Amino acid sequence: MTWVDGAAGSPYGVQNLPYGAFRHDGREPRLGVRVGDFVLDLDGAEAAELVLAGGALRRPVLNDFLALGRPQWTAVRRRIIELLTLPEHRAAVEPLLIPLAEVELTLPFAVGDYVDFYSSEHHASNVGQIFRPGQPMLLPNWRHLPIGYHGRAGTVVVSGTPVVRPCGQRPTSDGPVYGPSARLDIEAEVGFVVGVPTELGDRVPIEKFADHVFGVVLVNDWSARDIQAWEYQPLGPFLGKSFATSVSAWVVPLDALAHARVSAPPQDPPVLDYLRDEPHHGLDLRLEVEWNGGVVSRPPFSTMYWTPAQQLAHLTVNGASLRSGDLFASGTVSGPERDQTGSFLELSWGGREPVTLADGSARTFLEDGDTVTIRATAPGPDGTTIGLGEVTGTILPARHG
Repeated sequence: MTWVDGAAGSPYGVQNLPYGAFRHDGREPRLGVRVGDFVLDLDGAEAAELVLAGGALRRPVLNDFLALGRPQWTAVRRRIIELLTLPEHRAAVEPLLIPLAEVELTLPFAVGDYVDFYSSEHHASNVGQIFRPGQPMLLPNWRHLPIGYHGRAGTVVVSGTPVVRPCGQRPTSDGPVYGPSARLDIEAEVGFVVGVPTELGDRVPIEKFADHVFGVVLVNDWSARDIQAWEYQPLGPFLGKSFATSVSAWVVPLDALAHARVSAPPQDPPVLDYLRDEPHHGLDLRLEVEWNGGVVSRPPFSTMYWTPAQQLAHLTVNGASLRSGDLFASGTVSGPERDQTGSFLELSWGGREPVTLADGSARTFLEDGDTVTIRATAPGPDGTTIGLGEVTGTILPARHG
């Protein structure tokens, strides 16, 4: 039981302990761990030799700590739990606890490379029906490998950062025109943060997933559907995706999600040997999408066809190297029901069926001033709940000039 006020029973108790970065009192960003509604100042804790990580916890981002590897991650987590639960540490640790309301959260890791997958069969099938009516919902390769694309790491932003409506070419009956996207959308996703790097030419097999992946963030891969529809053939997403990708401010360690492991859906046909993930581990993460203050969808991550370990194995099977801070995302999380979809493209069925929001207004895609927040939880030990924080963003008008 933790001695931290209000942390017992919280989704951010000692069973969780997500890592982040923050500013406080005008100082430069530093690292912290969330416990209840407080942030434990890890810079101060390592300076006081309460926890030791070779100085990696005294950095403005997590990358040096991520590179240390699982034995060090486990040892530091164990020590932080001791500091927050054993009464003899309270006098030394309590001054290092800062109320969450007093800090500004910053991007917790410097993003190396960013890869986005397309791993929900329900999402891919819905998109196939919307864009290719009368044709097979899934393309022939979809069940044989995790489809993905390389995104833009430089436009990954922390939760709360406003999103400027992108401009680009859009198709019309009279040919392409340039202007602001009129079909701005979200994609509710789960992201995985790489810790231990690899050498160019090396591969990460399924069973080594947890040796290289530190933890999980929530992702909103904002998407300009009209720009995307015009540009994506034959090479795939480009300007319709690269303007902004939002991530949650807290990285939940894989160790905190041990009780969220579930069997993923069966895969048919059988996959090639390098993709065999047995016992085929998925994660029971329960997402919630809020649009202007009202919940419009609850996507279940447990329904994802391709697992995170399969995504990493495929990402590296050609010898592509990993760097500490690399981010790969699941792709849109959608379940079998309309109110379980992770994009407004699906929720409004291609813009043909408006969605009624909590204030009675109707939407198909995002309007200027709209705010979207994605949250998620997972089951923890002894009936507890693990909170994955939130990723939120508000749409600002396009900038002309």
